[in-house]
Amino acid sequence: MIRFIAIALFVLSVVAFTPMLMSEPGYIAIAMGGKIVEMTVYTAIFWLGFSVLMLFVFFRLLRGSYKLSFGGWRKIVFASHRRAIKDFNKGIAAYVLGDYQQAEHLLAKSAESAHQQETAYLLAASAAEKQNLRPNTQHYLALLEHHNTGQYIVKTAGLELVIVKIQLLMSHEEYKQARLVIDEYHKHIGHDARLLQLEIDLCLIEERYEAAIQHLVLARKQKDVDQHKLEKSENIAFTGMFNKLIRQHDQKTLVSYWQKTPKKVRQREAVLFAYCRILAENGIVEPLEELLLPILRKEASDSFIKQLTDLPLAKTTDKAETFITAVQKHLHKEPHSIKWLACLGHLALAAGQWQMSEKAFHSLLSVDGYLVNNDDLKACALALSKQSKHHQANELLQKIHESYSLSVNLNNKKLI
Repeated sequence: MIRFIAIALFVLSVVAFTPMLMSEPGYIAIAMGGKIVEMTVYTAIFWLGFSVLMLFVFFRLLRGSYKLSFGGWRKIVFASHRRAIKDFNKGIAAYVLGDYQQAEHLLAKSAESAHQQETAYLLAASAAEKQNLRPNTQHYLALLEHHNTGQYIVKTAGLELVIVKIQLLMSHEEYKQARLVIDEYHKHIGHDARLLQLEIDLCLIEERYEAAIQHLVLARKQKDVDQHKLEKSENIAFTGMFNKLIRQHDQKTLVSYWQKTPKKVRQREAVLFAYCRILAENGIVEPLEELLLPILRKEASDSFIKQLTDLPLAKTTDKAETFITAVQKHLHKEPHSIKWLACLGHLALAAGQWQMSEKAFHSLLSVDGYLVNNDDLKACALALSKQSKHHQANELLQKIHESYSLSVNLNNKKLI
């Protein structure tokens, strides 16, 4: 638009002044060092326009040559950087495709030149880890440590790289170094579920059970936390804490801690059975029955029964007699219940009542709709062997072996 207006003004000016100059062309005199140069207005305008045109052409040629020389210089200087970026991208692709040897080579080679030290060294360390090359992994972690420390790595590469670094350190049992890294980024724990889970895992390894329990409270508030893993961590943390209390103090201290634990926490099966396991291992019967019998007498869940039968009840004084009685009452109402027959078989086995256990498992195997469970077959085989019925026990164990072989073959076919 501006160019159009300028051209229009120029044309109008020419139209306006041309008649005047044609009648009276006029002269221009320029005095320079005793010399006088005379020329008409037409000549002055011509040379002025010609000079402007030459300046414009010279400027364009100068600018083009500058761009050409700068571009060529830049192309030569940054050639290694471009090759490094290409190798870095190839290394990422090789890592994704599972070619860890090639990925490690390319990522380590391109880290410095591509200015991608954080990502390249961590992925190279991970690739070396997947090849079981522990010295290489430690070497890349050392390079990363030398290159970047502090909060800078979070700003440049993100918290994900810190998480990978901690995972690698923990996988190599470098727990002290992992602790230093986690403590350095401690302020991010409440904002990232992955880092919080690593903190919990490390606390469990360090046997800092009280700290782990505190972090588990925070983890419960996270939306994207793995609930299955959380329950498992909770069971380990409380089991460790209860065991520590009874070993370092006494039963009274253990019971006091349990009663001070919030009711909502005590009602979780992972915590409840962690406590009950410690009670059973130490032959403490009364609190065990008070906690479990009311639930068992009602409609207990499958997971509750599974964890009940996994308890070391053989160490208790009555050897699960009260629990067996409660289960038998259920069987009087539901004699063909798969859940209660399996429960009775396992509890009778824990109580050393081999014949009752055998009878319960045989009744279970004859129920329509029962899906054979290897744990039940193993328990039944054990009850038979305790009665010196080795031939029948071996037949059951053979069934377990055949079932395992069949599942392996099916999995192999799916892979093919």
